[in-house]
Amino acid sequence: MKKFFSYLRNHYSEINKIVLFILTAVFLLLVFPKEGKFKYEFTKSKPWMHEDLIAPFDFAILKSETEIEAEKNKVLSGIKPYFIYDTLVTNENRNKLIEEFKLKWNNTYTENRQALKQMTENQKLCLEVYDQIMMQGIIEMNTQFNSANENQNILLIKNNVVEEKKVSDFYTIQSADLFLHKILQNNSRIDRNLLIGVIENALFQNIRYDKEKTNAEQNLALSKISNAQGMVQSGERIISRGELITAENFQILESLRIEYESNLGSSFKYIGILLGQTILIVVSLISLYLFLFYFRLEIFTENKQVGLILFLIVAAVGIASIIIKLNPVYVYVVPICLIPIIIGVFTDTRLALFTHLITIIIIGFLVPNSYEYVFLQLFAGIVTILSTVKLERRSQFFLTSLMIFLVYSVIYLGMTLIKEGSLQDINYLYYGFFAGSALLTLFSYPIIFVFEKVFGLITNVTLLELSNTNNKLLRELALNAPGTFQHSMQMANLAEEAIHEIGGNPLLVRTGAMYHDIGKMNDPLYFVENQTTGLNPHDELTYDESAEIIIDHVLRGVEKAKKYKLPEQIIDFIRTHHGTRRTEYFYTLASRENPDEKIDDSIFTYPGPEPFSKETAVLMMADTVEAASRSLKKPDEDSIHKLVEGVIDKQMEAGQFNNADITLRDIRKIKNIFKKKLMNIYHLRIEYPK
Repeated sequence: MKKFFSYLRNHYSEINKIVLFILTAVFLLLVFPKEGKFKYEFTKSKPWMHEDLIAPFDFAILKSETEIEAEKNKVLSGIKPYFIYDTLVTNENRNKLIEEFKLKWNNTYTENRQALKQMTENQKLCLEVYDQIMMQGIIEMNTQFNSANENQNILLIKNNVVEEKKVSDFYTIQSADLFLHKILQNNSRIDRNLLIGVIENALFQNIRYDKEKTNAEQNLALSKISNAQGMVQSGERIISRGELITAENFQILESLRIEYESNLGSSFKYIGILLGQTILIVVSLISLYLFLFYFRLEIFTENKQVGLILFLIVAAVGIASIIIKLNPVYVYVVPICLIPIIIGVFTDTRLALFTHLITIIIIGFLVPNSYEYVFLQLFAGIVTILSTVKLERRSQFFLTSLMIFLVYSVIYLGMTLIKEGSLQDINYLYYGFFAGSALLTLFSYPIIFVFEKVFGLITNVTLLELSNTNNKLLRELALNAPGTFQHSMQMANLAEEAIHEIGGNPLLVRTGAMYHDIGKMNDPLYFVENQTTGLNPHDELTYDESAEIIIDHVLRGVEKAKKYKLPEQIIDFIRTHHGTRRTEYFYTLASRENPDEKIDDSIFTYPGPEPFSKETAVLMMADTVEAASRSLKKPDEDSIHKLVEGVIDKQMEAGQFNNADITLRDIRKIKNIFKKKLMNIYHLRIEYPK
């Protein structure tokens, strides 16, 4: 048991990585549909490239979506809308009309025998007109039923009896009002204005559209539509090798595919389908694992970066799976090109392309016409990577988005021409999907920012912002410690040139160089590059105290970097730029002054750690070489050569580069670059051989 726990402790990183890949495989299996895939690929208007296809069983030939939609429209156009005569409200409004008439009449006329007689005549006419209009009916006008066509037939339900009528058989509110004015205009024995006002208040649309009854009839009619238009018998030849796939053959093949996959979904085949999906997913993920292990070992060792890659694959496949279940066509809205953008920004273009390829291959198992989907996304991904190779400006995201849309559009146009031979059947809805997908890639910038924080990674865009000398912290360094700032600028140039030659991230090492000595801002005069008056405060301190102040600038630099929320990758340069070396100057002076005493090395030794990457190793070399070169009394080719060789060899002897992935060949190149750069700084010419 003890050995087991010891093994877990020693292989913690590798075990974590394997667990990440296993969890990814499990999640991908969960989102995969548990149904089989038709074993033949086919495309309309292209030859059948497989062997002669014989029907393996009886199956129905399904109608195409266009045919079903046309049949539905035909059925719906033949269904007459239902209306209902509202008897209850008609009678209620009639009673209200009588009450309102009496009230207005009594308010207008004095009560006498003559007025009572006129009132009776007016009330009688008022009710006759109201009854005539409402008995014929006022039809309801709304957006659900277009009653503008007067010849349209409807079905009227009145007293539980259904009768077919025309729209023209009824009044509208407008025509009822015109009729009212017309019938009352030439009658001098009535109070025309009073009657018109009372009747208009009582009129309403009593022929109401019966949506529920109409929908029920429509659904009943639609349910009788058959999805099939014929049968194919078992053993019947469907298509021969090389035969062109026409629209008719395509529909038969599509019907066979649907029936075939439906049969594969039965319980006794479920285990086989699951096993096949497992094999395909595992092979895909193993390919990614091996690519990282053999070609991107520096990324493979970082679980955070591996986790980011797997998370992006899982997120893309998961979202695509959900969209496909809703409607497979909408899968083209999913912004798959976000993956190469994000991976390319955090790692490199080759890994971005490989990850993109793995992702679209896995999604290809889910989508119909997988070849077309993979082809489309592959070239869109390639263009995305090419347009973001050097991502230095946010405006590049807009250009990338436009290029993605153009690639989608052109490839879809080409595929349509191959299938149909013309543009008559082109579906412009796809261009909307492509535009949506391209626009969604603009969210890559905020997503990258979130991933930087969540996964503790850093991008070139962030490095560019940090290395800007107008940055608040760098401005503070330039003001408080100008000598240190100039030293940082010089060594940044040295380190950047060296890392560019041996391979690495030049922008990272440059940014690290700019911040490596920010701890000196607290006590800048204790560092020789900032002493301009000739006074040295170390003259008043012991060697131990001086060493403590010098060493302390590393710890203070880390604290200040964390206060300003600098990324951990930059803080690593602050921690490691002196490694575990001694402050040789004060250690030597202390040894000379106390020859008989044993000097405590720990007092004069930096806390470390030692450099653990090419970038941090190069920065240590550049820091020491640049600082030492300032002490040269006669900076010529020979003295620079001896200085560079001596300083770096001493660091190697101290084992400062044992944890960094840097070779002797790399170090030799670095030395040569430092010599050339220093000679350029001191305006020296290379001595030509005689």
